[in-house]
Amino acid sequence: MKNFSLFKICLILGLFFPLAIAAQGVITGTIIEAGTNAPLPGANIIIKGTTNGAISDFDGKFSINVAAFPVTVVVSSVGFNSKEVIVTSSKSIKVLLQEGVSLDEVMLIGSRNPSRTSVDTAVPVDVIDMAELTTAGPQVSVTQILNYVAPSFSSNTQTVSDGTDHIDPAQLRGLGPDQVLVLVNGKRRHTSSLVNVNGTPGRGSVGTDLNAIPAASIKRIEVLRDGAAAQYGSDAIAGVINIVLKNNVNELTATVTTGANISKNANDHDGGIDGEKTQIDINYGIPLGDNGGFINLTGSLTSRNRTSRAKAFSGRIFNEYNAIEWQASNAGFNLSELRTNLGAIQTFAQSVPYFDNALKTQIANANSIEELSGYNVATGVQGAGILKGVGDFTDQELAVRGQTRNDYNMSVGQSGLDQGQFMGNLEIPFGDKENETKFYAFGGLSYRHGDASGFYRAPGTGSGRGNTLAYINGFLPDIESDIIDKSLGFGISGKINDWNVDLSHTWGKNTFAYIITNTTNFYLQASSPTEFEAGLNGFQQNTVNLDVSKFYDDIMSGLNVAFGAEYRVENFFIEAGEESSYERYDINGEIASGVAISATPALKVTDFYGDQPSEGAQVFKGFTPENVIDANRNSMALYVDVEGDISEEFLLSGAVRYEDFSDFGSTLNGKLAMRYKLSQNTNLRGAVSTGFRAPSLHQQFYSKSNTLFNDQGISQEVGTFTNNSRAAKLFGIPKLKEETSFNASLGFTSKIPSANLTLTVDGFYIAIDDRITYTGNFSNPNDGSALSDVFDNLDIGQAAFFANAIDTETKGVDVVIAHKANVGKGKLTNNLAATYSKTTKVGATKGSDILKNAGLLETYFDESSRVYLELAVPRVKANLSHNLDMGKWNFFLRNAFFGSVEDTGTLNDGSGNHPVIGSVVVTDLTIGYNFSDALRLTVGANNLLDVYPDELPGYLTSSNQFVYSRRVSQFGNNGRYVFGRLSFNLK
Repeated sequence: MKNFSLFKICLILGLFFPLAIAAQGVITGTIIEAGTNAPLPGANIIIKGTTNGAISDFDGKFSINVAAFPVTVVVSSVGFNSKEVIVTSSKSIKVLLQEGVSLDEVMLIGSRNPSRTSVDTAVPVDVIDMAELTTAGPQVSVTQILNYVAPSFSSNTQTVSDGTDHIDPAQLRGLGPDQVLVLVNGKRRHTSSLVNVNGTPGRGSVGTDLNAIPAASIKRIEVLRDGAAAQYGSDAIAGVINIVLKNNVNELTATVTTGANISKNANDHDGGIDGEKTQIDINYGIPLGDNGGFINLTGSLTSRNRTSRAKAFSGRIFNEYNAIEWQASNAGFNLSELRTNLGAIQTFAQSVPYFDNALKTQIANANSIEELSGYNVATGVQGAGILKGVGDFTDQELAVRGQTRNDYNMSVGQSGLDQGQFMGNLEIPFGDKENETKFYAFGGLSYRHGDASGFYRAPGTGSGRGNTLAYINGFLPDIESDIIDKSLGFGISGKINDWNVDLSHTWGKNTFAYIITNTTNFYLQASSPTEFEAGLNGFQQNTVNLDVSKFYDDIMSGLNVAFGAEYRVENFFIEAGEESSYERYDINGEIASGVAISATPALKVTDFYGDQPSEGAQVFKGFTPENVIDANRNSMALYVDVEGDISEEFLLSGAVRYEDFSDFGSTLNGKLAMRYKLSQNTNLRGAVSTGFRAPSLHQQFYSKSNTLFNDQGISQEVGTFTNNSRAAKLFGIPKLKEETSFNASLGFTSKIPSANLTLTVDGFYIAIDDRITYTGNFSNPNDGSALSDVFDNLDIGQAAFFANAIDTETKGVDVVIAHKANVGKGKLTNNLAATYSKTTKVGATKGSDILKNAGLLETYFDESSRVYLELAVPRVKANLSHNLDMGKWNFFLRNAFFGSVEDTGTLNDGSGNHPVIGSVVVTDLTIGYNFSDALRLTVGANNLLDVYPDELPGYLTSSNQFVYSRRVSQFGNNGRYVFGRLSFNLK
């Protein structure tokens, strides 16, 4: 089911694009390189003493809205001397920059002083200009752009992992998706509603859906690679990502990008083309009023097809009874009556061409169906039967049906999606111009319909999951999603007695609805629906901030004082699916629990052999009324942040933040950072801080049962229980508490003007205590105990929980080198960025005495959890990129190095080791041509050389389906992606 309409989304987006009005309070201009008179792209332009700025485009042009005149415009670019220009009125200016010693980049995060550059900060910050990347780069989504630009960042599409197929988990420095804080325009953004409980990196965590924000709406992304909980609050253990939205006006930008995977392994290794993708982006800014106000609007539409990288299914597809069913079906016999009609079974068995005479004689001489199936309907006892375990007739039956093994492949690759997005950014100055008072607002709406699959339910699949009464050839069930993400932030900022005051409110909501299609509820047999509304989970967040700051230029060499308060309300909720998505029924169609039905076996709905699968929709059981929750909490925070230039050489900053949560108490954290200028071009910097992360409401209140599969394709019914449940109490698992952290970093920055080169090197250490993990699967003891009753009543075989199970340490180093040079009449930019990050569990697992005495600590934090934590994300990542602008031509080349990872499976050589997936280099190449100032064509490829990860050993591939690991991923498993992009720019 797809409720998606491109026409409707286009119509909605069109309503947000009113006619432009006359521009006033706007400074436009062109940045020129002195000596060559060539336009200078990528230059930073900022209004001095504010955070209002822009970045010059490929033609060196820029536009800035201002509240009042006169203003001082500061222009800087790596490899050039900075320049200040006083502007007294709205006009176009031309600024010539001389090559020289200025190698700085403007940034707005990591320091509450708006005049800091990324080289002069006390902590490492990456400033990523999106103009170049969205024009020249192959990637179009935020997570994929960052994955190839920022080595400390990791994110990939997942496969056959339930909801995680639809929202890509994103990590910083190898820590969890929930240990990085995301801001938009400096304001906290809400997380997604999805809980990652399947076998992927980030298992057990809740992240932020970065792809709900269209890349075309983003001016730049700032990545603070340092602990910042003392400055920004919970979650900022690994760092902070700040997304700065576009604010340009009188410029219409439209791009159409289309491409596909053209790969040797496309279409289940047959080669060819799959994964077709088209994205349309439109951005337009409108000036408002006469004081530099603006509204900038972005609309984006995306359609992406699936990819599939399985090989021919090598396992058993049919059982003996399936062969008889096929013959009966071809003869028009009612299959629902076949199972109870001994004579019909005996008759149609004689038509199976590959049954030998001895087997046919045995079948013909049987006196009951029980003799054939081994199942006694009256007692529920299963035993040996004539049609049970005779042999694997898969190849013979495929020939009879005119099929191949490929017809029973899973869909292993990226999910399909249709997506529509809108994002807006608004600012209206008003009142006294000297106080710079302004109203601002930003927000967006994203709708995504995802389409992914689970494991194929073959006719002969164990436990009767194939439900051949509804699908004679079995079925490939789909998990479809409707993900709606809404956000709105607004506030007023200005000056009161020379103090900068900012009062704001931000709200965000994310809902994830599950629609299960091409599937059945086994217990409804032939009458089962094939589509189910399986419920939804949601999360919303309201945050109110008051931020106050003042810069004293007459104290020491400059002192910035900031303080503020925050109040936040969070809400996590689960809504149940329709009844048939989660219930079990008896032969009369009445609801029957697993315990009650066991007392009357004759009422059981089973397959021919007496087997039963899990209840509800196959592949994804719906949320039950018992799972329904509507949980809330609130928190209050106060902070003080002081940053002072003790001298021209020495910068010292400190922050303290107190935060109190309604559900677990209060925490006090602090940060101390410094930067010392060893010379004019070399800085030493470092920081120490404490931090925390409050357990998310999702981790506290999410509950559900899922069908999970091991590496051999064997299903397991696993229930996730809350920590206040009876099961948790019986296992001795306590309620969740906050994670606490200690972060230290030390590095240096250096500028080499003669070589137009900047270099930053930063080492880091992060210790996290009481880290929340998703436990291994505890089995039903089946001993008649109270704990066993919990399992039986919920009809599950295993249970898992969220728990503060371990302590970890993360150590590493980041290196960034930037270089610019003139190549004839062209401009060449070279960037090298690399990171090494190693996370390890330290100390003993923190289990209760109940767990220790029962010998269950190795389940509480199991080996697969250790691999996800330590080895599932590359410890080493690096990228070397080159961007050459030469006249109308642009050439972009990037080589990205992804270090080795390990799969969670275990090698069969007795060593206990895991398969190592070796390091690789992925090459991107694009070529762009400007037909005019308004029209540009770009063509190129991601993964130009069609590189794939190492293949897994056959016994870990679920019968040849997961040729490449589905548990861990360095860069995805889709191979070469070739694209073309047409860009329009009208001013």
